[in-house]
Amino acid sequence: MAYGQFAFIYDHLMEDVPYDQWVTFVKTVKEKYHPTKDSYTVVDVGCGTGELAIRFAKEGWNVAGVDLSESMLAVAHEKSAKAGLAIPYYEQNMTELDGFSGADCITIFCDSLNYLRTIEEVQQTFKAVYDQLDNDGIILFDVHSLFKMTQIFMNATFTNSEEDVAYIWNCFPGEEPNSVEHELSFFVLNEDTGLYSRFDEVHYQRTHCVEVYKKWLEEVGFTLLSVTGDFSVDFLADQSERVFFVAQKK
Repeated sequence: MAYGQFAFIYDHLMEDVPYDQWVTFVKTVKEKYHPTKDSYTVVDVGCGTGELAIRFAKEGWNVAGVDLSESMLAVAHEKSAKAGLAIPYYEQNMTELDGFSGADCITIFCDSLNYLRTIEEVQQTFKAVYDQLDNDGIILFDVHSLFKMTQIFMNATFTNSEEDVAYIWNCFPGEEPNSVEHELSFFVLNEDTGLYSRFDEVHYQRTHCVEVYKKWLEEVGFTLLSVTGDFSVDFLADQSERVFFVAQKK
């Protein structure tokens, strides 16, 4: 999924997203599995507008961002420049990740992996990540849980109305098992005219059970280190909405 006009209001809509918790999660994993690596290379796949990449760079890590959306990357470049950070960004499909050989850590956060429609695409992504990592490199990613997909998203409607941006978000069952079509209508205020412009987007997401992700990781050659829920480092509940995976190249 390549975000269109959504890219330019994305940060406004994501103001309450706990980005710092993702950073803390990565720092905890690094301290546990790569405690002696001072020069740390992180590739943030599905980097969007660069919120996490910028935070990673501020930790002193060597960071690159990857996304499929040219619009998202344009926003990320602008934000990084304003922050005084020279973060390189690349427009790539995560299934064909290339050019980052020897990376210490590759992240795919904020349910970016759920945008892959087919089983083959997820498997290709794991293989591409494996090939780019150093011999003891680590992949960290999160996905929507089956609980969230079937009990929270399915056939649900979400709305939000603010002075400058409003949206209606309808969720419908997708064609594949455990998939959802997100139909979004946005109304954005034009400050010059005082009128609202409407644009619509459709986003598709699909998830799989924990054992399936584990199987695909191990088939590529990863050793699974942990599976946890909702930013916990040691616990996965039946009603966790976001599942975190940590696996290492061996």
